Amino acid sequence: MSPFNLFYEFVFIYWEKSVIIGLNINRNKIYQDKEGIKMRNLALLTDFYQLTMMNGYLKHNLHENMVAFDLFFRKNPCGGSYTIVAGLQQAIDYIEGLHFTEEDLKYLKGLGFDEDFIDALRNFKFSGTIYAVEEGSVMFPNEPILRVKAPFFEAQLIETALLNMINFQSLIATKASRICEAAQGDAVFEFGLRRAQAPDAGIYGARAAVIGGCSSTSNVLAGKLFDLSVVGTQAHSWIQSFDSELEAFRAYANTYPDQCLLLVDTYDTLKSGIPNAITVFNELRHQGYEPKGIRLDSGDIAYLSKEARKMLDAAGFENVAIVASSDLDEETIHSLKMQDAEVTGWGVGTNLITSSSCPALGGVYKLSAIEQDGVMIPKIKISENPEKITSPGYKKVVRIYDTTNNAQADLIMLEEEEIDSTKPLTIFHPLYTWKQKTFHNYTIKELLKPIYIEGELVHQEKTVQEIKRYTEQELNTLWPEYKRLKRPQLYKVDLSKKLWQLKHDMVNAYKEERGS
Repeated sequence: MSPFNLFYEFVFIYWEKSVIIGLNINRNKIYQDKEGIKMRNLALLTDFYQLTMMNGYLKHNLHENMVAFDLFFRKNPCGGSYTIVAGLQQAIDYIEGLHFTEEDLKYLKGLGFDEDFIDALRNFKFSGTIYAVEEGSVMFPNEPILRVKAPFFEAQLIETALLNMINFQSLIATKASRICEAAQGDAVFEFGLRRAQAPDAGIYGARAAVIGGCSSTSNVLAGKLFDLSVVGTQAHSWIQSFDSELEAFRAYANTYPDQCLLLVDTYDTLKSGIPNAITVFNELRHQGYEPKGIRLDSGDIAYLSKEARKMLDAAGFENVAIVASSDLDEETIHSLKMQDAEVTGWGVGTNLITSSSCPALGGVYKLSAIEQDGVMIPKIKISENPEKITSPGYKKVVRIYDTTNNAQADLIMLEEEEIDSTKPLTIFHPLYTWKQKTFHNYTIKELLKPIYIEGELVHQEKTVQEIKRYTEQELNTLWPEYKRLKRPQLYKVDLSKKLWQLKHDMVNAYKEERGS
């Protein structure tokens, strides 16, 4: 399913008589009927320099050379200590539908590309091998979360789209996780569609938010596409549409007697909203229904929720929920919890769907090796900034667990390396090598799993709810210190001795070559 233009394709693609063409949401294809509508795809969803490099590889007969790229991020978002990886299924859907139409080729020819390049694109099909962590995995800076091994021609094209899809959804899933952590087990509802940066962000942001821990979304299209729970009651305009607040409450209760949750802050929460809600709740109970709750969308949430709880309890409605909204984020929710706010559910919109405190995840896609005579030759990017020096070689990531299944550290290794878990394992900090830790009783898990093998998809698709449950399991392996909102403990991510030595040697060789 395409994470771009989906809404426009779903709603605005018409016949001449304005009949909507059906959407195959599993493979991002618009069905054709009669004279038909041309299928739109994402082959051109790339940066122009990817195409210019591909053309250069073709001209210099490098296009079929096998190469390896790592997709990783350098910094966790929002000042946290972890990142939840999301968007993998959309990346798969993109690759599955990846091809160049004649219309695409005509456009590219108009940009100045010659016939040789156009012919190569006409026959384009991904034939490479991709390994990735499971969607919903908890990962850390500088670890490969996706590894591509493919001909230069193919590996280069997919860079931009993969980063676009995985960066965005991973960002929102991580922000949602932080918000849910602050909520301490209370339900969190994703309310961000109206503030999302375009329909695609709203749709895929809702998906990612649920992966990160949200219980439901207000986004109906996302609910339909991904089988998510959808929620919503009424806005202030509903209350204002009637001659009185009490009349508006009664009308809503009459319409949804078994799902009645009332917005109580349109006029005066304590003097009007709560008393009128209690009146309607008593009427519902007399009819044999139990009310669901109230929602506070403005004012001092801590004070109002406490007072509302007292009033509801005194009236015999101890089980009625109090839901809060109004520009919430993890910091505000944490503060309200510290103030003992009587809130049992949180509707979070703008600050979640836009990840307002950190608007982008800086994922990158870097060349790590080139195959020569069947051997992967490591490549490295050198930088004056040590954090930007890449780790060379065809690599994997191993997670180390203690006997209680708590994650202790991750080790980035060369693919051919093995660990004998019956023997002690010593790891060390990649910069401050004197900082070491030895494990005795431990288990390990390789994190990168096959997605494509020589162009064949081998990954089994999971539902969003299955991914969400996996995320919950992953988070449960982290100590609470790693999940603190402020100044969390930093998780250990080290290099194997062999990889560290390779990187060290390649940096030194570069310095010697420059005479520095």
